[in-house]
Amino acid sequence: MGNQIVLVDESKHLYKVSRESFISNEVFEKEYEKIFDTCWLYAAHESEFNKSGDFVARTIARRNILITKSNTGEINAFFNTCPHRGATVCRDKSGNAKTFQCFYHGWVFGCDGKLKNQPGSDSYSKEFVEEGYGNLIKVPKIATYAGFIFITFNEDAESLEDYLAGAKEYLDMIASQSPSGMAIVDGSQEYAIRANWKLLVENSVDGYHAVSTHATYLEYLKNTNGSLNSVALNGKSYNLGNGHAVLEYTAPWGRPIASWIPLWGEDGKQKISDIRQELVERLGEETAERIAEKNRNILIFPNLVINDIMALTLRTFYPTSPDYMVVNGWALAPKEESEWARKYRLSNFLEFLGPGGFATPDDVEALESCQNGFKNFKHVPYSDISKGMNRESPSYDDELQMRVFWSQWKERISKGE
Repeated sequence: MGNQIVLVDESKHLYKVSRESFISNEVFEKEYEKIFDTCWLYAAHESEFNKSGDFVARTIARRNILITKSNTGEINAFFNTCPHRGATVCRDKSGNAKTFQCFYHGWVFGCDGKLKNQPGSDSYSKEFVEEGYGNLIKVPKIATYAGFIFITFNEDAESLEDYLAGAKEYLDMIASQSPSGMAIVDGSQEYAIRANWKLLVENSVDGYHAVSTHATYLEYLKNTNGSLNSVALNGKSYNLGNGHAVLEYTAPWGRPIASWIPLWGEDGKQKISDIRQELVERLGEETAERIAEKNRNILIFPNLVINDIMALTLRTFYPTSPDYMVVNGWALAPKEESEWARKYRLSNFLEFLGPGGFATPDDVEALESCQNGFKNFKHVPYSDISKGMNRESPSYDDELQMRVFWSQWKERISKGE
């Protein structure tokens, strides 16, 4: 690259990022080598594996991965490729199965990844099976925290708990929203954006753009009787360590956990009050108040975003080229949630955060516009993310959280050079 990737001048409160890093193929390949190939990556949620044989198959960092629950209750992650000739073993996205059969030559594998049967087995040595040559290959490491399942392709990676650092507090807070546990709501969303993945990282924790980019949504809520309360947008951003960051703030929209708005009526007011009371009795007044009244945009480096706002969503995104990414999103909710609360939760999710909602099309347009603008990088070489550097305690609409990401990104990309 012709420019220094990140320029920092603390004395002038300036932090700039090279726009070439958003379009360079060289940088793109380094990101896979030094970030996606080494970091802990979100893979699934424990609630997706209720019974032995439950499985999900996903593409994670350019690998096809099969995650299963074995007969002993263990969650395993395998490379979803037959050790015989390489065909994809499981071609369904999710379900329940006692075994998985490769359609090419008929090899059969258990939920523990072990080869159970193979046509023409008498043509193979006894050692072939006994020494596991025909078993599915496990992902190097898998670990779970607060119900969130992560994998890493790095055999030398630090423990997941050490990696998560200060983000553990926020994952614990999400898990605490339910006395019976949190669960992925059936269904998922998948879409693509013609922009660099780091732009979505920035956007996901960017409180600065909400009023301008999402003005239509805020106007819609104002014009829908009872959709807002009198709470102002106000809060802080925090560095959680290891590239993780969070915005925590108050906002005027309703939250099924557990902040009422007039649109939900007096019956809804009582239902929200009951949810709040359960939180108080179980967690104490202070924690219950924080869960109910505060919104959180959480970034877990490199590419897990948890929006705990008017709904609770998980989102991951992987680049397939410097200017193209695939996004996957899921809704998360308390297992015991009532039909009433679930209706409003999913309505909020689809209305704002879904691909056809108010927010996502706005954001996609903004990110693709930025990517288009980067064609001028030789003449306008840097993007600025200096907002709030002159403050001791940055606001939710400052850019501390982006600087946290970029500092970790630069450290990893530059390692060994």
